[in-house]
Amino acid sequence: MGSSDNGFLPENSFTSDKSAKVFVAGHRGLVGSAIVRKLKNLGFTNLVLKTHSDLDLTRQSDVESFFALEKPKYVILSAAKVGGIHANNTYPADFITINLQIQTNVIDASYKNGVKKILFLGSSCIYPKFAPQPITEDALLTGPLEPTNEWYAIAKIAGIKMCQAFRLQYNWDAISGMPTNLFGPNDNFHPENSHVLPALMRRFHEAKVLGKKEVVVWGTGSPLREFLHVDDLADAVVFLMDKYSGLSHVNVGSGKEVTIKQLAELVKKVVGFEGELVWDTSKPDGTPRKLMDSSKLAELGWVPKVSLEEGLVDTYKWGSLQCLSLSSSASDRRKSYVKVAKKLNGELCENPEGDWRGAH
Repeated sequence: MGSSDNGFLPENSFTSDKSAKVFVAGHRGLVGSAIVRKLKNLGFTNLVLKTHSDLDLTRQSDVESFFALEKPKYVILSAAKVGGIHANNTYPADFITINLQIQTNVIDASYKNGVKKILFLGSSCIYPKFAPQPITEDALLTGPLEPTNEWYAIAKIAGIKMCQAFRLQYNWDAISGMPTNLFGPNDNFHPENSHVLPALMRRFHEAKVLGKKEVVVWGTGSPLREFLHVDDLADAVVFLMDKYSGLSHVNVGSGKEVTIKQLAELVKKVVGFEGELVWDTSKPDGTPRKLMDSSKLAELGWVPKVSLEEGLVDTYKWGSLQCLSLSSSASDRRKSYVKVAKKLNGELCENPEGDWRGAH
């Protein structure tokens, strides 16, 4: 595979192969769309992109037929069923089953059809709930998971181990990247199934549009979280495809953490909501702290570039343009919101393929 002991590839094998066929699974979601933007900006000319209606990744026969026909040289697996605490608690069978199906089908078919390299994207939720902070890659499987997302986490752990197993048995270049909490354009703003940051942004936006005096946020606001703009992740994905070939998965994070309370205040500022924040302490906080140690990736030569506030401004600009056409007066804004909300059946700004977007 041409890698050194630490998994570093000295040659730029991926970025020098811009005419190669690259299959980005989950290209319409948060992560996949950012990866596609990055690859196009770099001059990749042969991207293979399939919607869920074109190719159901949970159907083994369909996936096998697709790979046999298309024969991609590289695969980036960002397709997954994702969601926040509420979604994970409500649909545990879906989260474990669908993700296991997607991973197994795509990884297996990739190997059988001669894919040169595959990158599997997971999530920081793979780590134990009380893992030592910051969390290093070797913390995997050293303790119990956070119960609110264990079904998703177990599926993602299986994906890591599957890549490792194929590498060990077949000497195949299968690698895994574990991003921290992500945000950016094409995020899922569903009121119940979204993650913390887009959920906050939606609540503040709706409150501003409807002239509400307060916004209620789950929990105490005390948990610490790390966030990474999805464009930074896309940059890291290209870097790993280009420079890394190792058995271990690699953490991809910003290295900076904020409390949920600090995050809420910052989102409030970016959105322009002037009312009051109210914390519903009867609701769960989730994991108390989750900061990943991304020093391995930094040692390879990659660092993030987008600040949290800069990324929030970018995300809100995209969200407000895509989801609501804001009118000048409060009355018109209310009418505009109600009209759009009814049209979308109350699922304002939900990604059209939100269940199949990139790993979070």
